[in-house]
Amino acid sequence: NASFIVLFLQSISSLALGQQYSSLGSQPLLCGSIPGLVPKQLRFCRNYIEIMPSVAEGVKLGIQECQHQFRGRRWNCTTIDDSLAIFGPVLDKATRESAFVHAIASAGVAFAVTRSCAEGTSTICGCDSHHKGPPGDGWKWGGCSEDADFGVLVSREFADARENRPDARSAMNRHNNEAGRTTILDHMHLKCKCHGLSGSCEVKTCWWAQPDFRAIGDYLKDKYDSASEMVVEKHRESRGWVETLRAKYALFKPPTERDLVYYENSPNFCEPNPETGSFGTRDRTCNVTSHGIDGCDLLCCGRGHNTRTEKRKEKCHCIFHWCCYVSCQECTRVYDVHTCK
Repeated sequence: NASFIVLFLQSISSLALGQQYSSLGSQPLLCGSIPGLVPKQLRFCRNYIEIMPSVAEGVKLGIQECQHQFRGRRWNCTTIDDSLAIFGPVLDKATRESAFVHAIASAGVAFAVTRSCAEGTSTICGCDSHHKGPPGDGWKWGGCSEDADFGVLVSREFADARENRPDARSAMNRHNNEAGRTTILDHMHLKCKCHGLSGSCEVKTCWWAQPDFRAIGDYLKDKYDSASEMVVEKHRESRGWVETLRAKYALFKPPTERDLVYYENSPNFCEPNPETGSFGTRDRTCNVTSHGIDGCDLLCCGRGHNTRTEKRKEKCHCIFHWCCYVSCQECTRVYDVHTCK
């Protein structure tokens, strides 16, 4: 049983929305053309069709952030252009990588829907008027506070609709989806703007705002690194056997709702393996001066690396002219490029 994230990513490919998803979120989206939707998701899509482009934009945002966060890792969130399952079989296992993808994609949906509502692109949502409270010292409420609660609700209703099976994978997906959404709520902050002559701050207006999505990605990447390994337990209930998750190591602090969880080990991603979805690390660019996972020793899995020189044209000797433009020359610089054998 594929998860929502897998199926929604498949729908991106099936809707032919561009090799790098550049047009995702801007094309008409037909609910019936998304494969694998359960009835609850189909009803949601049809009832809230005007925010579905934001849902799609959020998934795209999650993919892009995943690729940024893992750019120096053996698994770098690679997508396959000519396949319906655009991550390949990687998400079939209950690994750390699956946990991160679910969390970042669910957070991306909540983020994009919230931002879209604040920008006034939908008639069914708008600014948040529920969490204002009294103004602070030296400022007053103004602008449009972003309604993250609505974005989280949309993400939860749509993403979790098919995660209702009594098995361990559904429990894991629900937990990681919610961890991603909780990150959005935890990072809401006051954003203020000064008003007055010559930029003076005679009057300051403030509103609730989401952070840059990069901050969400950074936080969830830390949660990936410290993810909690779980074990599957079976319980007999009135509806039959139910699987739940328990922390594998009792000496460690149990995971909170903000932590990522998994219960299957990841492959090492060193060599290509169509069964696990590993592309291997051959020909990947590595950092010869780093002792971390992006360094040539670890990224290349001990196979060594090749070095070549590469000429790049860059702007140089830039001069600011009054007023007001910058002129630059074009220089050719030679760089060493290191790639895994």
